Amino acid sequence: MPRHYRLLWSVCIGHLTNDIFASMAPVLLTFLAASIMPMSNIQIGLAVAIAQLLGAVSQPFFGIRADRTGGRWLGSLGLLYHVVMFTLSVAIAAITRQYWLMFVPMVIASIGSGALHPVGALHSAESLPRRSAFHMAIFFLMGQTGLALGPAIAGILLEWANPDPFGAMAKLVGVSHFGMQGNVTPIILVSLLSLPAVLLMASTIPKHHEHHAAQDKRKSERENVQRESLPLLAFFILGLIVLLRGLGQQGSVAFVPVLFEQKGWDPAAYGTITSSYWIASAVSGLIFGRLADRFDRRLVMMLSMLFSAPAFFLLPAYEGAFAYFLAVAAGGLSGGAHSLIVVMAQDLIPMRKGFASGAILGFIFATGAIGSLAIGFISDQIGLALTFQIVAVMIAVAGILSMLLPRQAKGQPARE
Repeated sequence: MPRHYRLLWSVCIGHLTNDIFASMAPVLLTFLAASIMPMSNIQIGLAVAIAQLLGAVSQPFFGIRADRTGGRWLGSLGLLYHVVMFTLSVAIAAITRQYWLMFVPMVIASIGSGALHPVGALHSAESLPRRSAFHMAIFFLMGQTGLALGPAIAGILLEWANPDPFGAMAKLVGVSHFGMQGNVTPIILVSLLSLPAVLLMASTIPKHHEHHAAQDKRKSERENVQRESLPLLAFFILGLIVLLRGLGQQGSVAFVPVLFEQKGWDPAAYGTITSSYWIASAVSGLIFGRLADRFDRRLVMMLSMLFSAPAFFLLPAYEGAFAYFLAVAAGGLSGGAHSLIVVMAQDLIPMRKGFASGAILGFIFATGAIGSLAIGFISDQIGLALTFQIVAVMIAVAGILSMLLPRQAKGQPARE
């Protein structure tokens, strides 16, 4: 296998592994609250929200470090740190039943995730620059796959280890490995499966001197690189696009099940339509990534968001099969812009792709969290249906703003 493909798949597998464990947290916290360590919904939400925020704000700093070193140890040890601290939090919860003792390692585990993401995004783009958008889409597809698999894996393992965790006999005798009524041993043991991904990244990501040699080569091929500066106006426009899209596309997904629950759908039905939204979002990235490598990225990004706006607008009004179609269209079309936004950020400062990736990813994750809060507040005032229609307008505006970005970064490789 060519070296650039080995590099791409090493960071993709690392991303998959990282996001599997990241997405286990809500399921695990729910299980702990029910069977081991009583927690309120506020406590569960606090642990998840602070972990997400810490992972987001740390990414720009790790991105700067990745630019300087190549991130071989930053990425691989970041993944290892994330899994180890997450596993430690599980063990502490099972042994001590103390929320705050569990809270600290669970929250700081996200720092490892914050280290991995800019390293992975950097090398996804640099593995083959002329296909950077498509490779970035593969990187994020693997992450989305991890987010989808993690809750299912955690649920299956916990169900297998606790066949009747709430039964009278379990409560009477205590079936836990730790002497309590809740066996989390499989979650701890499954963490060992992360080691191959850690070793693959550590052996494949370029060493410090290799990274600098590649950087020097790119500098020598780039004209007038000494005058390269941070394009503040372009970054402001891109940030505004991320803000509008994050408040809409990412913030609204938490309320897709609520929207259809209010229509009388059962949990299996509104769970399925929400999954279809996420799956479409992940797969469409490959399509839009390929298009963006061949055509004007600004135009592809604009069409992605503009075409998704009618789907968001109409989603509250329809039932049945057409509602599923609209959910797929809304998630797939708006989600297709995700990898393009990261590539556009890298294009703006091509010699500092790690920082660009970390900064834009951190902002994307943070605006998504804020978006959920904002949509929850607004929908309580004006209703969820009207809120989704406002979301449609915001995403359309974000799409139009895409055309204000620079057409092509200076010195960017020609597209095939």
